[in-house]
Amino acid sequence: MTETQFLDEVEILVRSGKGGDGMVHFHRSSHNPRGGPDGGDGGRGGAVVFEVDDSLRTLHTFRFKKQFVAKDGAPGGPNQRSGRGAPDLVLRVPPGTRVWAVAGGLIGDLTAPGQRLVALAGGRGGRGNQHFATSRNQAPRIAEKGEPGGELALRLELSLIADVGLVGVPNAGKSTLLASLTRARPKIANYPFTTLQPNLGVAALDEETSLVLADIPGLIEGAHEGKGLGHDFLRHIQRTRVLVHLLDGLAEDPLADFSQINSELALFDAELAAKPQIVALNKMDLPDVQARWPEIEKQLKKLGHRPLAISAASGEGVRQLLGRAAAALAELPPPEPAAELPVYRPPADPAEFHVEREGPAWRLHGAALERAAAMTYWEHDQSVRRFQRILQRLGADVALREAGVQHGDMVRIGEHELEWHE
Repeated sequence: MTETQFLDEVEILVRSGKGGDGMVHFHRSSHNPRGGPDGGDGGRGGAVVFEVDDSLRTLHTFRFKKQFVAKDGAPGGPNQRSGRGAPDLVLRVPPGTRVWAVAGGLIGDLTAPGQRLVALAGGRGGRGNQHFATSRNQAPRIAEKGEPGGELALRLELSLIADVGLVGVPNAGKSTLLASLTRARPKIANYPFTTLQPNLGVAALDEETSLVLADIPGLIEGAHEGKGLGHDFLRHIQRTRVLVHLLDGLAEDPLADFSQINSELALFDAELAAKPQIVALNKMDLPDVQARWPEIEKQLKKLGHRPLAISAASGEGVRQLLGRAAAALAELPPPEPAAELPVYRPPADPAEFHVEREGPAWRLHGAALERAAAMTYWEHDQSVRRFQRILQRLGADVALREAGVQHGDMVRIGEHELEWHE
């Protein structure tokens, strides 16, 4: 069996569904040959929704597929029948996933099982001509096409959620400790950078207490700047609540390693330096390490720590270490409940627009204008006149005249090209 690749960052493109078109239709029957307008409304397009699935641990479901498109809403029908709305496109992600807009900032931070984030709402269904009947226009040939769906380039970034993070220099024995405490089976060997990806495991202290541990790949000097493996994995420590700092008893200077790792943590994120730390010297099954322990213990106590001496290989002291971690967790306040995440809204005002020259033609840029053009039935004169009123209401006609548009010039709005007439 091959090991599933750990994927913790990926860029994808998502597109919500277009709303269904509203219908232009008039009631006809043998008893009422000239009935009124009865065109139905289109259904809403499918939204793009992220949902936390607690059974997932990586973003591997996005490894090969990078584009995700929700379905469009169904068009309206006669006799005031509304089109069926499209189902939401639900993308499941592991706990700890942050969703970023590539061209913007953070959209949502998904941490709790079942938590949902609506990244893109589906397009509104277009209204049928039944909604446009008035006392002056009892047979309107006006309806709306469905609102276009949105499109968004996103970056998904996973930060593992664990109670305890195991940190230290390469080859300190973190993977061996994780295997000793849990059923996790990380790769273990006697050389640096054995661990190329974070590993999770669950350790049971007793029948009522269990802890989730994360083995973070070894950190070296300059990790906060991207050197070694550190930069890609430092963020996985951010969500852990307690750190177990494992020192290599065979290292040339374990105290220097201890200082260097803490510096890297603080340089990456100042809050990491404030997390509770349990310090343990590993490899106490070796006589050389046993001889060094009294002096190392003395120096660590001067720094304000209560160090432990353990052997991850033989199991000596590991239960005491786990108990110390559980006690530190119990002293911390409970995590704040996950906040409700809003629907993502682009920061720009949709009513804003601007005019620019585009070769021999003019181009109107603006979210509201482009949406209105896409929702217009250009084959119906009354629908075209309604669009002209929208241009006037937003001030686009004045802006075009001030820019120098002339009778007969072409004006492009979204995918549509219109001829300007005074």
